[in-house]
Amino acid sequence: MLSKSAIFAALKSIDDDVAAKDRVLHMETEFRKRIDSHILALPSSSAGFAKFNTSPFVLMFYSRQKGYSHVVEVEKDIVPAKVFSSMETSAGRMVETVVLPVYGWNIVPSTMHSVESVLDGRKEAADGVFMATTLKSGPRCLNDEMAKDIGIDVVTHAAAWADDHGARKVSFTYGVLYGTKKQSNKKDWHILRNMSQALPSSAVVTTPCRKRWDIAYTDGGLEVEAIVRVGTEWWDYLGGPNAWVEVCVALIRACIAPAPQQAGVPSYTIRDLGQIIDHSVLPADFKVALLQRSQFEWLMFLARHFCDRLAD
Repeated sequence: MLSKSAIFAALKSIDDDVAAKDRVLHMETEFRKRIDSHILALPSSSAGFAKFNTSPFVLMFYSRQKGYSHVVEVEKDIVPAKVFSSMETSAGRMVETVVLPVYGWNIVPSTMHSVESVLDGRKEAADGVFMATTLKSGPRCLNDEMAKDIGIDVVTHAAAWADDHGARKVSFTYGVLYGTKKQSNKKDWHILRNMSQALPSSAVVTTPCRKRWDIAYTDGGLEVEAIVRVGTEWWDYLGGPNAWVEVCVALIRACIAPAPQQAGVPSYTIRDLGQIIDHSVLPADFKVALLQRSQFEWLMFLARHFCDRLAD
């Protein structure tokens, strides 16, 4: 559960922190550049039909749901559906590319068949710990085969990572950019189970993963730990307790223009959306420089993706 009051307190803290504000403004610029470039590459309504890669079965099922009788009716839905699909494919990687350097991590190039090809980010800590991460956008992006491959890769390559970076310990995180462990399909935990099954006979397990979201072992002189961090847990680890709010604020500034307050109360199709984005908990004189009041509902809208329940 997240508290709206706590989120706005974090927003105020960021607004008063010069370093945090600089991070937000830098991410805003980088997000805007990449998003604009991505939008230009999306298929337009004038593109040829083959560009949209539609499924004939989905078209029929959707048309049945909507009660359509003519192709012109479903055609108007194809473009926005393709836009959503294309953005879902690239959005996570775009966020990783922007935020990892901001919080002191290096992006790992996507080089096939290398010892670091499983990794998305890395950081060499001063105390001899090599920190590494594989990231996924959401809590249901992983399947059994991917979980098996990641688990085996960590066990197989941990020693090489340590040698290459002069480390005595490897700390690996499987990170999920939004969601919660409750929302997870639990395939992420299977990474830990697959690691435990792939360990060589020389390894000594110091923290078993049974009923836990982490595992640790030693092998020779090397210490290895692997931890699953989902949503705010990942952002807390990456940049502190306000990091996910900083990222949300940067995204809102990059994508949503301030606007006059709406007259009246909008009607929402999604049953609880009005309650989610409501920010009447705030005093009327609450102000920050980073966001205008019309953008506050967007902060609540994004925040709901990082919790199981959003409370006042």
